Parts: sequence; C-alpha cells; structure tokens
Amino acid sequence: TKDKVVKLFDGQEIQAKAVLIATGTKERLLNIPGEQENIGRGVSFCAVCDGAFFKDKDVVVIGGGNSALEESLYLTKFANVTIVIRRDVFRAEKNIQEQVESNDRIKIITKHIPKQILSENGKVCGIVLENVDTRETQTLSCSGIFPYIGQDPMTQSIQKLGICDDRGYVIVDKNMETSIKGIYAAGDVIQKDLRQVVTATNDGAIAAQHVFHELSK
Repeated sequence: TKDKVVKLFDGQEIQAKAVLIATGTKERLLNIPGEQENIGRGVSFCAVCDGAFFKDKDVVVIGGGNSALEESLYLTKFANVTIVIRRDVFRAEKNIQEQVESNDRIKIITKHIPKQILSENGKVCGIVLENVDTRETQTLSCSGIFPYIGQDPMTQSIQKLGICDDRGYVIVDKNMETSIKGIYAAGDVIQKDLRQVVTATNDGAIAAQHVFHELSK
C-alpha cells in the first residue's frame, strides 16, 4: 500500500501505510438556554442508550423526521412521550407517522418550538415551548428531552477525497475500507443505520484486522 500523509491542524504531517477515520458525528443542538448544562442530566441524544432511565416518566422528543418518530416509538417501551414539531405535519415516512398517531403513549404538539430547558436539583424538570404563530408560551413538565433535529458527520477535512455520500458520511465496504486503498473508516462517521458505541467498536475491530492482514502480505 502506498504511504498516506495525514496533515494535522497544527501543520504536523504523519506518514502511514493505512489510515482509519473515526471522527464520529456531531449532534445538532437546539441552542436554547438550559441545554448544554443538562446534557446527561435529562437531555439525551440516544433513546436506545438512555430510554430505560425514564421508566414511567414523561419525556419530550423534538423533531418530526424518521429518526425522531422511530425513537419516540422506542421510548414508549418505558415512558410517556410528547413529540414537538415546528410545522403542522411530519417529515417522516407515512407508515411511521401512522404508528405514532395510533400509539396511546404518544402525544403530539404541532407548530411549537423549544425555547428553554428547565432544571431543578441538577436534573431536567421541564421545557418551555413557543407557538410559532401566536408567540404564546407554555411549559411542559418532563424528566427527559430528546432532540432529534439531525446530526452531521465530522468529515469536513476529507470531502475532497470523493469517499463520502451526499450527506457527508464515509462509504465503506464490508472490511470498512473506502474506495481508496489503505483508507478506512469506522463508527458513526460511516454510512449505516445504527449508530451506537457497540456498533462503532465492531467497525473498528473489522477495520484493524483487515489492515493487519493487508500489511502482513
């Protein structure tokens, strides 16, 4: 394999026989008061990871796309869910919408946006919502808030390589190798359906093993 050169932000250059990109994604934040300080204290970006912590409690999901609705359905295994969307219609696929609308544990609030996250004793206790038409506000009591307004892959530095899809995620084969020999990717940064720590470590193990065998030849 031809040597690759990785140029770091500080100008340093590192040569390597293979490169594994594992830069992950960055969640899009609501950017409202009370959000940053409550991440991990009621504000979560992963229903599968944290849903069980909210058994028999009230939680709020922000977003109307497929991810928001799918995660809302999952959360109903544990909690009562309120979905808040900016518009009066969902962006998600119709079959997912129908499942949500027929679920007794899900309440839907349309034409509202989050304005502030409230906390008490170091934990989330509510959220302030604003009507997009009237600008009137209301406060919902809740123990958890799940923003699902999207995430962005951290691939700005490799966009010119032509190994990313139109959303910026790295395209890899079964060995986690890109279309460029010797460049691999693993974890949330790659094109896939389920993004969790357990799947990321799986990707990394597959990539590392393949790199070892390739360099041993």
